[in-house]
Amino acid sequence: MTKITIEYKHRGSIEIPDNRYAKDIFFRVKQAYANHEKMSINLVFSINKLQYLKSYTKGGAEDELINLDFYIKLGEILGFRTDDALKLKNSIYLINDSAHSNFNITKRVKLVNKKKKTKTNKSFMFWDIENFSSISSIFSDLIEPFDIADENIFLAANPDSLYLKKTEWEANLYDYGKTLNSFNFTKCDHGKNVADDVLLEKFIQMKLKNSDIYMMTFDRELKERFIEATHESCNLFIMGK
Repeated sequence: MTKITIEYKHRGSIEIPDNRYAKDIFFRVKQAYANHEKMSINLVFSINKLQYLKSYTKGGAEDELINLDFYIKLGEILGFRTDDALKLKNSIYLINDSAHSNFNITKRVKLVNKKKKTKTNKSFMFWDIENFSSISSIFSDLIEPFDIADENIFLAANPDSLYLKKTEWEANLYDYGKTLNSFNFTKCDHGKNVADDVLLEKFIQMKLKNSDIYMMTFDRELKERFIEATHESCNLFIMGK
């Protein structure tokens, strides 16, 4: 841990990331704060770099996100606002995860309980949102094209994931005029696989028939449990490998 000393006063301690730019950011932020300058993400990235981050970045901009988190932590310790950094962080996630998700989700959602799709009346989604950093591809490739109504979308999240990812999820949902509460969202209790159990239990209770069911998860066990619980009149779509 590195002590943060400004004007001979100890303000706290922080771990400096082990990458090329973190130390420079640390000293720039300290100097700007001591000089009572305006604090902004320009202390982290140049104008050219900020422009570059508006498009897909190979590797998911891993170091850039680490340095943004570092700057945000400095803001928490020193007491300056980091709204612009949080906004940029969410934007990077959205851009990079969208590119990744579009490659995967559109090609990997498969009909798993029969050879050919049968005629149905409604569509439902059971969404293990904890698996997804970005939700844009699910909206653009599934929810909107197949007209899945908000009330037919069921989500669940465990407390720890909700605490860590709620801001990220809400930022992604905001682009579609939604919040978590736009859907049937359940905040679960602590425990292993609680969110999975809630989604499966809700699905079983509804006793759905003649419906298209979209199960959005990467969890193999949960996929198998949904397959076992699906009525033969339904079309069950699940993400493949």
